[in-house]
Amino acid sequence: MADPAINMEIGISTFLETTADPVTGEVISHAERLRHAVEEIVLADQVGLDVYGIGEHHRPDYAGASPVVALAAAAAMTKRIRLTSAVTVLSSDDPVRVYQDFATLDGISNGRAEIMAGRGSFIESFPLFGYSLDDYDELFEEKLELLLAIRSSEKVTWRGGHRPAIHDLGVYPRSVQNPLPVWIASGGNPQSAVRAGMLGLPIAFAIIGGMPEKFAPLVALYKEAATRAGHDPNKLAIATHSHGFVGETTEQAAGLFFPSTQAQMNVIGRERGWGQHYSRATYDEARSLRGALYVGDPEYVAEKIVLLRKNLGITRFFLHVNVGTMPHLEVMRAIELLGTKVAPIVRKELARIEAKE
Repeated sequence: MADPAINMEIGISTFLETTADPVTGEVISHAERLRHAVEEIVLADQVGLDVYGIGEHHRPDYAGASPVVALAAAAAMTKRIRLTSAVTVLSSDDPVRVYQDFATLDGISNGRAEIMAGRGSFIESFPLFGYSLDDYDELFEEKLELLLAIRSSEKVTWRGGHRPAIHDLGVYPRSVQNPLPVWIASGGNPQSAVRAGMLGLPIAFAIIGGMPEKFAPLVALYKEAATRAGHDPNKLAIATHSHGFVGETTEQAAGLFFPSTQAQMNVIGRERGWGQHYSRATYDEARSLRGALYVGDPEYVAEKIVLLRKNLGITRFFLHVNVGTMPHLEVMRAIELLGTKVAPIVRKELARIEAKE
């Protein structure tokens, strides 16, 4: 992991969107989007980005039902970039298989796999795999406990309420990394922050609206819980995930990213009863320096990331590209700019700030 005192990890997250292109109406196939993802990971590795994450979803407008398989396809074609789920919906999965899958990815990549475990903001996986939403919280707590037991010991003895017990059985293959990194993902739930802190696990906050600085109390809560549990909070990693896009100019980036973002946010808004049309005015406000959209030219996006580091003390930043469907070449250019322009500016500025302190 990058030295949090100066450097910071910067990478990409995606849900492998397959929505209709808002300009052409074309709908990309799941197969083509998966192949595009492999190309994106290879490019991200080449331009010096640190991490690429794929979110798990089980619905027609996303191709990421099995993030670990897509990540494994790129593992043998890359050398340095870390490969993570973003997230694994642990509540509706089997922790044994989750560990085995990511340990396999860890072997193929020679120690670059990570698990980002979450309860899931989308709930399609629960009925699909036969789980009740009435057990939403209990399922996650129980399965996280089992996953952590598996990663800490080759032989496992465990009993819970939602999965058959395990008595002194081995789980293989074992990961190259010891332990295999497990992050907790949170959309802003204080209980999630406390849980991650008490367990001494790194945390990733999804910040897709409002002002990111308002997550500072959650960061404080996380660190306080870690301290009470005997963990050194200065050694714990904190990540954020936010929507965004990098262009040659801020005007170009804003124009390219808006149509697909508007279309997808309106779909999700209708599903969740937000009752508000996602307008250009809303979008432009979110693009402001203190807003949650990281859209602009390399200098502006870098400025926003440095501000985020100052306000929240993050050690990793995920730029979620894209929201909805955008042309593949435009996404590839944004990844290239993030790696070759934004990341160097951020690291240079953090080094300058560190030298002054």
